[in-house]
Amino acid sequence: MQQAEIWDAATARRYDTPGTGMFAPETLGPTVDRLADLAGEGAALEFAIGTGRVAVPLAGRGVPVTGIELSPPMVEQLRAKADEATIPVVVGDMATTAAPGEYSLVYLVYNTISNLLTQAEQVECFRNAARHLIPGGRFVVELWVPELRKLPPGQEAMVWRSDPDYIGLDTYDVLRQHVVSHHFRFVETERARLFRSPHRYIWPAELDLMAQLAGLDLESRHADWDGTAFTADSRSHVSVYRLPPSR
Repeated sequence: MQQAEIWDAATARRYDTPGTGMFAPETLGPTVDRLADLAGEGAALEFAIGTGRVAVPLAGRGVPVTGIELSPPMVEQLRAKADEATIPVVVGDMATTAAPGEYSLVYLVYNTISNLLTQAEQVECFRNAARHLIPGGRFVVELWVPELRKLPPGQEAMVWRSDPDYIGLDTYDVLRQHVVSHHFRFVETERARLFRSPHRYIWPAELDLMAQLAGLDLESRHADWDGTAFTADSRSHVSVYRLPPSR
């Protein structure tokens, strides 16, 4: 399935989970705090802005935010929270679409760069971020670390979460660095609702090389938005890349 088909109207309506999951204050608060600090006095551009989970509170902190989003239904959900004048959005893909203006910060949160399913597209995403940045500006990527150490030899699937009303499992194609995330939500006693999304996973070192190809330097990497040290056991990372002050 194409990304535009995955993020359809039904998915957009179910996407927001106020106060829980990725909308929980303990998750969202540190994200917005860190991005506001990195934006400084400048403007921010969010790739794959979605329904505005991060953009709306960031704009509420006084940071001018613009978005790029592939899915019109997701933008429609955003419009219930903020109008076009408050948070402008350009409909298009994050690898090639241009937004007007220049930015001190471009950011991609919650693993979204992995929605681009080829290495070439992911490299173009970095280049697109660099094109939008002012000298000294930053590109921030939040991404999970592939958990292949937990995948036994000969096994292609791994359950990564199991709750009474939810099961999350990933199926891997290690040859192409592809993974499909399967989200089973039990809405009735004997029935489950399934949502699947394909991804291309990226190792941190590969991500750093993509940044170099775009003229960006790694400034910092932490395990989360709170600044926890990144280690070999970290399951995710927040990486900050910077465009040199002088090109």
